[in-house]
This record gives sequence, structure tokens and C-alpha cells, in this order.
Amino acid sequence: MTASLSRPIDPAIKTRWLSPIIGQRFDTTVAIRSEEAQAIGELGVRNLRRLQHHDPSAPGWRVIGRLLRPLEAVNAALDSPSTPHRRRAMLDVVAVLLVRSAEAGRTFRGWTTQEWIDLLGRDQTEFRRSAPGWAGDEVRPYLAAHAHLLGSFTEFHRLGSFQRLTLSWRIFGRDHVDGEITRVRAVLAQWGYRLGRDDDTLLPMVVSQLFLLNRSPHLEDLNTELFDRVRRDGLLDGTRLNTLHALQRAVSSLEICDPPRRNTGRHSVRATGGAQVWEQWVDRWHTTSTLTPRQRGGVRSNLLKVGRWVAAEHPDSADPAAWTRQTCAAWVAALDRMNVGDYVQRTAGLKDRIGKPLEASSKDGQLSAIRRFFTDCQEWEWLSRRFDPQRALATPRSVTAMLGPAPRVTADEVWAKLLWAGLNLESADLPESQAGLFYPVELVRAITVTWLFSGQRSNEIARLRLGCIRWQHDGDPIVGDAQQVLARDAVCLLDIPIHKTGTAFTKPVDPILGQAIEAWQAIHPSQPQLLDRRTGERVDLLFAFRARRVSTAYINNTIIPMLCRKAGVPDADIRGNITSHRARSTIASQLYNAKEPMTLFELQAWLGHRSPQSTQYYAKISPNTLTRAYTDAGYFSRNVRTIEVLVDRDAVTSGAAAAGEPWQHYDLGHGYCTYTFFEQCPHRMACARCDFYTPKASSKGQLLEAKDNLQRMLANIPLTDEEQLAVDDGQAALDQLLERLVDVPTPSGATPREIGVPATATLLPIVSVNQGKQG
Repeated sequence: MTASLSRPIDPAIKTRWLSPIIGQRFDTTVAIRSEEAQAIGELGVRNLRRLQHHDPSAPGWRVIGRLLRPLEAVNAALDSPSTPHRRRAMLDVVAVLLVRSAEAGRTFRGWTTQEWIDLLGRDQTEFRRSAPGWAGDEVRPYLAAHAHLLGSFTEFHRLGSFQRLTLSWRIFGRDHVDGEITRVRAVLAQWGYRLGRDDDTLLPMVVSQLFLLNRSPHLEDLNTELFDRVRRDGLLDGTRLNTLHALQRAVSSLEICDPPRRNTGRHSVRATGGAQVWEQWVDRWHTTSTLTPRQRGGVRSNLLKVGRWVAAEHPDSADPAAWTRQTCAAWVAALDRMNVGDYVQRTAGLKDRIGKPLEASSKDGQLSAIRRFFTDCQEWEWLSRRFDPQRALATPRSVTAMLGPAPRVTADEVWAKLLWAGLNLESADLPESQAGLFYPVELVRAITVTWLFSGQRSNEIARLRLGCIRWQHDGDPIVGDAQQVLARDAVCLLDIPIHKTGTAFTKPVDPILGQAIEAWQAIHPSQPQLLDRRTGERVDLLFAFRARRVSTAYINNTIIPMLCRKAGVPDADIRGNITSHRARSTIASQLYNAKEPMTLFELQAWLGHRSPQSTQYYAKISPNTLTRAYTDAGYFSRNVRTIEVLVDRDAVTSGAAAAGEPWQHYDLGHGYCTYTFFEQCPHRMACARCDFYTPKASSKGQLLEAKDNLQRMLANIPLTDEEQLAVDDGQAALDQLLERLVDVPTPSGATPREIGVPATATLLPIVSVNQGKQG
């Protein structure tokens, strides 16, 4: 039933406050009789107030009996301490109402809401101005009770600040009101609400306001329409409106009313755009698609952008059935040249990005959306197959060339500071409201450590279940708080629910994560089962408080800014803002670049990916790891060797070298080569003994070695693939090299075959290049 001002008083309450005059009926005539008005005037204020020397036998009392009986019945029924002070206030209320009735010419039963407000006043000061001078401040609360019971007055939100709970006690009975409030407190306390504490004053205030508005002190009468009316008419505001929300949730759990409707007032208006026929097709696809709500919303937004472009550039193709390959080509070309802010409905939030070229990922996402739209419409036989969307709307190669894995890894030094901040989180670091901490510090620590160590997406963290932590040693389960020696080496396992890319799985995590979650589970208040939006089942969520899940945006909006403040690091870097998803890339990259790194396939299983290709978008090889691997590969030393060369300084200084006399003598082990461009000689690996060759055993070779002005140096020699094989693989590769060079001319012009001297089978005495520093 819809709550209204004409709702009758609860029968049980009416019976109680009418009990002093059972068997009698009240005259509900609105107009006051002339003799009644005259009697009120003759009795005077002293008699009406029933002061010490009033005349109880005055004939006027009998004349106004019709007016007096209901007023005294109300006073007798009110649940109020019987003290002289309060009895005096109740007698003065009767006098005020009788005098005002005589002045108005109508009884209190016929007064309008505004007349009651004029008498009660919007605050205590206004009451003093409107009420008789002899009426004290204590009269106003009792006058409000009479207004409610006799005048059907419920506009208490217009009376300013006063004790609504006390008024409810007086009208409905203290024991009954407190009992109903206790029922609600028990539910809210179980969920972890601060409203469930006995020292809270907001809940009794709001419950009393609803009881007075509904004219009933029973929770069973608090229906959905009443809660909607309070919000619609603005009868409560501020923290009281938040309390109303919690109250309705508690009453809903008692199966009395519906839960609060989801608040959509702060969301932007639903996007529209393009021709009406295009928007109708888009909405038809949106209601039919089986994508997740967020994905469907994203595709719809991109399709409406296409609709605005079509309406502006190709109005004849506003109907998707009129699209051809030429239309598709026109859209792909237009999108490739499009800037940020083109064909959008609203530019709020784009800021200085407006006018800049679209990024490759944005182009690919918008093409993917329209491909899906036309593919689905053709598969569902809504449209004929006039073109293949996968080919006609494919992402251009120039765009795909700019796409690829680009993990936004947080710098190691910044991540280390965030880890320290998360592990040393204290209550003083948490943001507070006037009511104190919004979440218990154990809950915030558990969420923080889970984000820092689990490597999971924020929505997967929010969907973790109670009991998701398990301990085991050598495959045997162990109780988390076990004290055995083996338990110290136990592995901590985290159960991940069904997620974006796969089914549920289990992964090992650091014991610090398990300890933080178990500390929260130890004080976790009992919560109702909540809906898992991905699986559609009701489950016991780990991160739930006050009967609602922790928002997936809590990490981005609260946890990360809090950690950045504590760690003294900025909340953004060269790669953009530090977000919840960047932790996944950072952790994956650190595991991939560890001293004993995880392989790509092991990392794929740990992250829960279906394919290694997805893992590549998270794991990034660090420059240090790449440098170490490059150094170990020995690229330079593999392709370049050194050989000792003797430089004849006398030949250089005397000018003989300029005249053609040899001045460089490359040590071949068995002789010397005086060919200046030795590194270019094809026979350097197996000398053919041409004219540039000098045997060490010859007199010329001995004279050379006897010189005391020789400078010994090392020369770099780049090796060909065949020469490298000869060095690495030995004699067989050397024989193949000799056979290939038998007809290759030497620097002197003759080939080894023509020279007739068998090539040496001794390898060139070369050594690996040492790039390290000398000790």
C-alpha cells in the first residue's frame, strides 16, 4: 500500500491510547460551536492550564467536553515519564490547542498541515513567536504528538531538528520502537555496518522518521513505495539518506520490501547518434548479443560513431542493409585519417587530446566493433551477405604494423617502494570520513597485498571467494595456522574463479598473501551470498562488507593513490597512470626476468592465459636480462678474432715502407705474411705459401725475429661462416675450406694449385677477443 497522509493509525496503538475512555466515541465535527468558543473564553488561561487555583467545577468544562476528551485521551496514552514537569507540559498542550481552536473557529481535527506547521514552528524560536507566551519550550514536543495522532500530521521533516526518536517512543511505546530498531541493528551489525553498533544515533533517527511518516511502528509496514517516496520528495538528506539506503537493504533482507534500486543518477545520458534507422539496428544488435555488458556497451558506442559519420558523409547508407564494399572502404579510409574528437557525442574528458590523430589501437578497436556487428547480423540472417566483413573491414597493414605487445611495466625502483608501502600499511594511512574508516584495515591490507602479489585483474580480485587460500606440503593439505615444522615450508595456493580468458584454476603465491587473506577471514563478518556477474551464481565473496562487494574500481581509486602517498612516488610515470592492471604486467615481467626465470609456458599457466600469445602482452624482457643474454651469446667474439702482427718501426720511420718494403708481418705460426690487406685474403686461414709468405725457418724469417725494433700488436680479423666452422668444428671443416680455395688466386696472383705447394693443415693461431676489463 502506498504511504499517504490519510493512512489510519495502527489499530493496536489506537486501542492503547483510547483505553481510558473505552465505549465512548469522539465527535469529529470540524466546526467549533459558538457556545464552545464562548466557554473557552470564559474559562480563561488560568482554568484552561489548570493551574493551582483553577476552578474544576466551572460550567465551561462541561461545554467543551467534546473537545477536551480526545486531548486528554492522547495525553493518557503517551508513553512519557509521569513527572510534574512533563504533566505540566501536557496540560499546557491542551490549553494551547483549545485557545487556538477558538481563535480559528475550527477544531484541531480540521486544521491543515500548514496550520499545524505555523503553530509548531520550523524551529524552537519560531514556535515561541507563534505560541502563547505562557507556553514553554517543553510544550512543543507534546504538541507534535497531538498533531500526529489527532491531525494526521506527518510533515516532521519541515520542523527542523528535534528528537524524533523520543517522539516515536511517546506515540508508539518505547519498548516496541526499540525492539524494531534492534531487529534492524542485528542485520546491519552482521554485515559489518557501523549503524549496527549500539552507540549509533543515525539509525534510530531515520527509523523513527519512517515510523512517524508511515503512522505505524512495525517494520512489516515499511514497503518499497514508502522508501521511494522519501527519496522522491527529499524527506531526508546527507548521511540520513545513506542510512535510509542501509535500512532498506536490511528490511529487504527480512523479505518485507524490495532492495534499493541501483543509483543511475550520476551516470551520463545514454549515447545516441546518427540516423534513426542506424540507431535502431545498433540497439537491436545490443539486445541480442551475448557479449558481456561492458563489451556490448563499448561496441555500441563505436557503432554510434559510425552512424554519425554515415549521417554526415553517406546519408544514403544510413541503413546497414545498404552497405557495400565501397562503403566499407570509405569508412576504413576515413577512420585512418580521423582525429580524436571527430564524430563523438561528448568531448568531456578528452581535454588536450582533441585534434590529435587516433592511436593504432583505437582504430583497430573501432574496426573490430563494426566487423562484429556486420558478422553477427549476417550470421543471424538479418542482412544478406553482400560482402565479407572480415575482409572488407579488415584492419589495414599500416595500422597492424603499429600494434603488438607493449606491456606497461612499472619501474623496479617504483614497484619496490609500492611493495614496501603495502606491507607496512597502517590504519593512519587509510582515508577516513566523519564516521571513521570505511573498511576495516584488515580488509584493506588483504586487498592491497592481493593486488601486489597475485598478478590478477582487479575484477578477478573482487570476485575471489571465501576459502580461496589453501596450504599444502608435498601435495598434502595443511591447515593454515598449523604449528608443525613441515607447515613452515608449506606452499600457499590461491584459487582463481572463472575469469576473462579461461576456467577456474589454482596458482602458487607468496605466503605473505595467504597470511593477509586469512587475517581478514578471521574477522570477516557474515555476509549474504552475492551474485557473481560472470557465472550468474550466488557465492560467498571474500571481499564483501556491509552486504555488498568491494568495487572493482577500489584499487584504482583508493588503494593505488594511498600507496603512492605512503611510498612518496607519483601516481603516474612516462607510461601513464599507475593502474591496477599494470601490476599484472609488472609481476609477469619480473618473474620472466628473474635469476631463475619462469618460462613463457610456465608464466602462461600462472597468469591463466589460454595461449602464450596472450602472455607476450604482459611479459617484457628487461634491458638487463637482454644485455646479459647478448653478452653470453658472444656475438662479437664469435665473428671477430685477433692475430698477432709484428710492426717494423724502422721501415716506417725510414720511409722504406712507403717505397714498398714490407713493414707488417702477420704471425701465421709457421711463418709470416707481409700482405698489407691480410684481413681480406681468402687464404688467410690456410696459407697457400704465395710470394707474400716468409717461413720462420728461413734466414729472412730469422733475421726478422732478431730485430730489436719490432712492435708486437694484435689485429682484429672478421671470420666468414666457413672460417668460423673451421675454428669451431676442426679438421673436417678445414679440409673443405682447403678444397674450395685450391683454385682461388692468392694476393700474388697464382692459385694454390699453380703454386704447387700443399697448403698447411695448421690452423691460423687466432684467439678470442676479450671484451672485459683487464684485471
